[in-house]
Amino acid sequence: MVSLLELSTDLGTHLVPVAGRKLSARQLSGVHISELEDPTPYLDGGELLLTTGMPLGGNEATTGAYVSRLQARGIHALGIGLGPWLEEVPAYLTDACRDAGIDLLTVPDGVPFQSVSRAFWGLTARSGQADLMSSLGTQTALAQAAIRQDASHAVVRGIAQALGGWAAYLPADQGPELYWPASAKASLPVLHAETSRLHRAGAHSVATFEIHGQPVVEYPIASGDRIHGFLAIGPGRALTAADRQVILTVCTLLAIKARQREVVSSTTATLGAVAAKLLLRGQAEAARILAEDVGLRELPSRVRLLGLRTQPGDDAELLVRTASSLRREEGLPPLGASATDCLLRYEEPGVLFLVLPAGGVDPVAEGGYRVQDIPEGLAGALSEPISLAEVSQALPTVRQALRQAPAGSLVGTGGRDEAPAQAWVKILSDYSRADLVGTVTQYLRHRGHWENVSRDLGVHRNSVRHRIGIAQSLLGVDLDDPDVFAPLWLALRQHGQ
Repeated sequence: MVSLLELSTDLGTHLVPVAGRKLSARQLSGVHISELEDPTPYLDGGELLLTTGMPLGGNEATTGAYVSRLQARGIHALGIGLGPWLEEVPAYLTDACRDAGIDLLTVPDGVPFQSVSRAFWGLTARSGQADLMSSLGTQTALAQAAIRQDASHAVVRGIAQALGGWAAYLPADQGPELYWPASAKASLPVLHAETSRLHRAGAHSVATFEIHGQPVVEYPIASGDRIHGFLAIGPGRALTAADRQVILTVCTLLAIKARQREVVSSTTATLGAVAAKLLLRGQAEAARILAEDVGLRELPSRVRLLGLRTQPGDDAELLVRTASSLRREEGLPPLGASATDCLLRYEEPGVLFLVLPAGGVDPVAEGGYRVQDIPEGLAGALSEPISLAEVSQALPTVRQALRQAPAGSLVGTGGRDEAPAQAWVKILSDYSRADLVGTVTQYLRHRGHWENVSRDLGVHRNSVRHRIGIAQSLLGVDLDDPDVFAPLWLALRQHGQ
């Protein structure tokens, strides 16, 4: 915008303050020419009004009423064109304008009012061009900052410096907030509260409010219908149109970076789920090759298998974040950040599996959630340290421990399946009418293929069926259940079968 002082300076002797009065630096909204007694219906306020003096009526009373109307409308300045109507400015007009806070100037005889208007719009154009060039320079710098490794922080710092104030980015997820300068951190608690209030109210457009008596402008960072976060700005000066354009550029850059992180995170999660599924299916080497080829972290040599009980509609991320607050069975290590940082996740109906490093948990990061914050029914089961090749073997024991785990607790698997399996072997061994141990061993070895079992044992297929039926009746279990045949197979191997 252009100030009255800038315009008078540019015009020189063609626009002169009366009686050498010092002009204010107020910004003009425009230049308007009128000879009406009441031009205010056609004015917005903030203008420089030019007149030959016809509306003043040649007396103090009419002049006073005229100036009062201009004051009520918020006119910044009055310019009197000297000539046929007024050869000089009357003292009562000078006094009235002084009392009303309106700057009074003269336009010499022979100087057309259009020259004042042209000068104003010329200055406005130059000012807008300067703002534009400054805006483009700032936007270029911000775009260059967006390709840096710490892109989001660099962009937040850049907009704060450009506006001479502070800026803060509050992500909608659990990511860290970004702010600049460091003193802006003191405003974060109030900023969080105000942002939450607006978010709950569904205010997903630009909002303004005050913090400690200072104005704050907040913009949603969105792509499509998804809100990634909020950019709050405490400008150090009044915002211009160019400033707002720069802010919108920053919002776009932050949205692009958030979307990029979202895509990378989604891709990484998908690859991690594939690697975890391979481990759960006993394909440890394939999982290791996949992780190496796609750039996942190197798989640890020793791991623990964690199972979390899920229900339809559960938020998997929330389950993982709250898992570290489950009541741990004595002897179990804290999960800490090992769960939240885990990329090897695979979900199947009712269970979310995580393959965690056997060591390196971070107790400091544990907890943070109250018991009432833990999702209803959530429980976990954690295996003993095992090799990658043993993950699939630990799967049945984790499932069984998870079924028995009380809600709100994290239980271990050590010793949970060995005792029942050993008891099953003893029951089979004590049966004297047929070789149930040998029959069950072959049945498990051949994964229930009757012909192969019959051939290896040298007995008729119907005899095999009869013996398996007796074994299942004695044990009270289904030998085709993975949670049964896995620990029973290990117990039979230990028995020498």
